[in-house]
Amino acid sequence: MRNTISVMNAKGGVGKSTLVLTIAETMSAHFGKRVLVVDSDAHASISNMLMAPDWLETIQQQRRTIVDYLINNVLHGADTNWRAFLTGGVSDVDDATSIDLLAGGGHLTLFEREVSKSGQEVTLRNVVRTFLSEVGASYDLVLIDSAPGLSVLTECWLRECDFYLAPTKPDYISTHGLQFLRQFKQRDNDMAFAEALGVIINMKDANSTEDERFARWLHHNGGNRCFEQAIPRANAFQTAAHFSPRARSYWAKYPGAAGRTLKQLCSEMLQRIATMQPPATMADVQVKGLQAFMRIDKAGG
Repeated sequence: MRNTISVMNAKGGVGKSTLVLTIAETMSAHFGKRVLVVDSDAHASISNMLMAPDWLETIQQQRRTIVDYLINNVLHGADTNWRAFLTGGVSDVDDATSIDLLAGGGHLTLFEREVSKSGQEVTLRNVVRTFLSEVGASYDLVLIDSAPGLSVLTECWLRECDFYLAPTKPDYISTHGLQFLRQFKQRDNDMAFAEALGVIINMKDANSTEDERFARWLHHNGGNRCFEQAIPRANAFQTAAHFSPRARSYWAKYPGAAGRTLKQLCSEMLQRIATMQPPATMADVQVKGLQAFMRIDKAGG
């Protein structure tokens, strides 16, 4: 199943990390999905949203971040298992119990510089490909919180993930980041690239005619594949980024319209992912038929 998603916009400040947080918690709490969040941003924003600062600091000191995993496997040539770097039980939502995290580390930029300096881009790409194949088989959904811009690692995620999801604010500068991403996709057509899952209009001001104008313009461009459900600018989403030391329910964190908006968006996401799966091969049909036969035979004694 194709389920690995790089969440990315070449422009920063579009609410990307907060969107990853809200999607992960909604998918877990309301859809029962097992979600892996990978923090691939040097600022470790999503890690700080999903766990207490002292907990994150301990993980970073223990060298159990995604960057440490990549350093071991790319620069040191080790064959370390990504599971050893996982952190479970994250999120301050008490009914979002199925989210795991590969935390971020501040030395990501130095790692990427060393990869380029030593000419190990191909090694990095192979490690990322293997990693995504394994985690994709272990989770219902894998969300990569990619850094803005196009770094060495971000390009690997974009080329090896199944999909990319592009959040944008409804303004010119943010939408220009989408254009840059499409232009980059058109380069090196012989190389793989994630399929566009769509554009999520984020931080939309309900009272702004300018925001509404840009939103219509984005929807009018069919290549954006905009999600019908936009995310409004609301206090609930701004405060969600601050980790609470006391666990709370989903509806306490995302009350009223905020929670309903997220449920609608995630439902739309799951429908798109389901329709964008490759057609079943004859081998798949035969395996499913055999499994069904074995279940019937077992039930019959």
